[in-house]
Amino acid sequence: MKFTCLLLLAALSAWAQPSPAAAADPVVLTIGTEKITQSQFEQILATLPEQQRGAAQSPQGRRQIAEQLAELKVLAQAARAQKLDQSPAVRIKLTLSADQVLAGTMFQSLSTSTADDSALHAYYDAHKADWEQVKARHILIRMQGSRAPVRPRGKDLTDEEAQAKIKDLHAKLVAGANFADLAKAESDDVGSGEQGGDLGEFGHGAMVKEFEEAAFSQPVGKVGEPVKSAFGYHLILVDARTTKSFDDVKTQVAGKIGPEQAQKGLEDLKKKNPPVFDETYFGK
Repeated sequence: MKFTCLLLLAALSAWAQPSPAAAADPVVLTIGTEKITQSQFEQILATLPEQQRGAAQSPQGRRQIAEQLAELKVLAQAARAQKLDQSPAVRIKLTLSADQVLAGTMFQSLSTSTADDSALHAYYDAHKADWEQVKARHILIRMQGSRAPVRPRGKDLTDEEAQAKIKDLHAKLVAGANFADLAKAESDDVGSGEQGGDLGEFGHGAMVKEFEEAAFSQPVGKVGEPVKSAFGYHLILVDARTTKSFDDVKTQVAGKIGPEQAQKGLEDLKKKNPPVFDETYFGK
């Protein structure tokens, strides 16, 4: 049967019956004594995942969902006629199902409540590293087993050969060689190499750990010591390191603070109505 995903729909559609005065809201589905109006059915559709909502744009799609809902209703009505809803096990499931919907709705409400500017600024200040940006370029020398492919007509260097080559390139850069020219000629990252090693601007989490740690810590404008990653050996030149302003990321901060607000709201509710556990049964 295809009505597992419609358990919530059944609860929604049962909350009210159409009034005789609702002539502008016609009944579109009748199952026994239950009647579902057009507006109620459309509210049900609004709870569906996006893909199913898209399918419901056509009469055929709506009909398919209505048939699934009808099957669910027929079985639910039969269950009530046999008083299966009075079974202790079923009553517990119904209660938990309703509580789950209510709790989820409340948590969402807490997470979307508007935070004032002071709360947003406090979050921004506490997570400034999240908004750091680095503009950098690099030269990559791969070794055998690297996640980077061998350059066309290139040699598959051993680890020792790759180390020796990256040290030689580092010495040339320290002596004054042009970074962009060396990147174009030698970097095994051919994509950035063609751009003089330019990687553009990136934030935390965009690069492998070893590369990120170097890029966010070494001095700006100075080529760092070789760094090894799963791709090979890197020489990194940081052109600039900046932090996005609060105004630039305010919308993102508001999105991030939501779950934390909701969790804090939950903790406040628990303080007002503290749960009491039987420690002889649950333990401490």
